[in-house]
Amino acid sequence: MKHKHYHTISDYLADAGLPPAEHPFFTILPIKSEKNVDPNCPDNDFITTTDFYAISLKNIIEGEILYGKTKYDCNSGTLIFLAPNQEFRTQGIKIKAEGQIMLIHADFFKGHVLAEQIKNFSFFDYSVNEALHLTPREETLISDLFTNISDEYAAGYDEHSREIILSFVKTLLSYSQRFYKRQFIQRQETSHPIQKQFIQQLEQHYNQKHMTSLPNLSDIAESMHVSKRYIRDALKTETGISAKEQIQLFIMDKAKESLLKTNDPITSIAYSLGFDYPQYFVRLFKKKNGITPTEFRNQIHL
Repeated sequence: MKHKHYHTISDYLADAGLPPAEHPFFTILPIKSEKNVDPNCPDNDFITTTDFYAISLKNIIEGEILYGKTKYDCNSGTLIFLAPNQEFRTQGIKIKAEGQIMLIHADFFKGHVLAEQIKNFSFFDYSVNEALHLTPREETLISDLFTNISDEYAAGYDEHSREIILSFVKTLLSYSQRFYKRQFIQRQETSHPIQKQFIQQLEQHYNQKHMTSLPNLSDIAESMHVSKRYIRDALKTETGISAKEQIQLFIMDKAKESLLKTNDPITSIAYSLGFDYPQYFVRLFKKKNGITPTEFRNQIHL
């Protein structure tokens, strides 16, 4: 698959067949398509990366969005966030949509508090299939913010325009963060929360016949078809415990099981869990449990 990187918003818009921007570092415009492709993708055969942020609000009329083999429900308004240099694969998308798209070059934030604050909005690092699905009330609120930004953009650029636009953008991002928390909580209440899938992946890791390493968050995320940032945020919301801590607690449970059910040496147990150095296993076990593996085994067998 071919790859194309866009340094400027104007080049991106030109390839997408969209109107040119009034400002070199910012634009907001409606999108409407009667074709079976995403209207803000310049070519259906490219992996696209850019030097700018994109926030896209879509209302699905019919069809479904397919990213590779991953599809997601879009029965209501959908917000998709893309960060600079994030790969956006357009192959296989089948959609008819209308909505709005906002493109903000990283240079537009320079000298503004959002230049640093935007790094705290971790959903820009989520995969595209982890879009924010809005409730009707949320969709109305976000749509109104898009309208406010669009009105300010169309009013004629002056010394106040950038500050006003970015204040609306900050509000939009803050609401999106709140709505993502709502989405995490609702998924927690379903029969397949992220934590359950996460634990299943850890179990599968240790069920492998030739397992020789500790569980890796990147590999787990890939198996779950989500990003590392998404797993971290979802697990923290569901359980209050970080992904790293969840992995370590799972490993400790496995260690205790081996210590109770076998007479294997501590070194052998450490290697069987994927530790390269048994002394690291002993230190981690004592840190998490307050005693060494040997002391734990001896306590149980008193």
